[in-house]
Amino acid sequence: MQGPLKKMHARLNQDKSKPVQYELPLGDQLVALNPLIGKSIKLVYTGNILCMHCNRSIKKSFNQGYCYPCFTTLAQCDMCIMKPETCHYESGTCREPAWGKEFCFQPHVVYLANSSGIKVGITRQTQIPTRWIDQGATQALPIFKVPSRHISGLIEIAIAKHISDKTNWQQMLKSKAEPIDPIAKRDELITACKADLDNIIQRFGPQALEFLTDEPAVDIHFPVESYPAKIKSFNLDKNTEVSGVLNGIKGQYLLLDTGVINIRKFAGYEVEFSE
Repeated sequence: MQGPLKKMHARLNQDKSKPVQYELPLGDQLVALNPLIGKSIKLVYTGNILCMHCNRSIKKSFNQGYCYPCFTTLAQCDMCIMKPETCHYESGTCREPAWGKEFCFQPHVVYLANSSGIKVGITRQTQIPTRWIDQGATQALPIFKVPSRHISGLIEIAIAKHISDKTNWQQMLKSKAEPIDPIAKRDELITACKADLDNIIQRFGPQALEFLTDEPAVDIHFPVESYPAKIKSFNLDKNTEVSGVLNGIKGQYLLLDTGVINIRKFAGYEVEFSE
C-alpha cells in the first residue's frame, strides 16, 4: 500500500483491560496495526510530501505536515495553539476568526496524565481520550471543564508551576510509567493553585471553571510486547527506509526492534508500506 502518512487512528478497546487499537492511514486506506505486532514491517519514503491542508506537493514540511504558506496563514498553525494563554482573538488579530470561534471557543478540559511521569495538559472535550493516547499516557484524569482554549491555557500555566506540562518522550518509550494516585494529586494541586484559580474565576466569572469532582481516572493500556533499551529515532529525511519487527505502538510512535518512528512528525510524507 502507498500514500501520505497521517496521524495514526487510535481508540480505546471496549474492554478497558485490553490495549488501544491502532490504524495507520495511508491516503484513503487504513492499515490495522495491532495484528502486525511481532511481525516485520517496512515503510519506504518515496520522496514526495503533500501539505496536510492544501494537498499541494512540497519539498519541506512545517509544523508536522504543512506547506510554508499554510504554516504562516492558518490559525491552527499559530503560536497561540501551542501557548493558548497568548490567545489574541479578542484583539482582532486572529488569523482566521471563524476557525478560532469554532475550535477555540468550545468546551476544553484540563487534565492530569501519567506518561513519563505526572503532567498537566489541555484538550478539546471532543478529543478525549484521543489526546491522552497520543501522549502515551497510561493514566489520565479530567480535572476542569472550561468554555474556551484560552481559559484552559491559563489554568494549565497555573498548575504547571507545580508539575510538568510536557512529556519526556524518550522516557515514555522506554517503559510503562510508575502508577500514581491521580485523584490525590489533583486535590493536592488544586490546593496549591488556589490563588491562581481564584484570579481566573474573578476575571472570567464562576461559570467559566467547572471542577470535575466526579470524573474517574482512566487507565490506558498500549499494545507493546517489549520496550527499547535505547531510543534510536528514524528520520525519513535522512534514511528513506524504516524496517524491522514491530514490537509495539505507544502514543504516535511505532516501536521496532531497529528503532522508533514518530508517525505524526512525518505527516504528509508519502510512503510505501509492506509486511
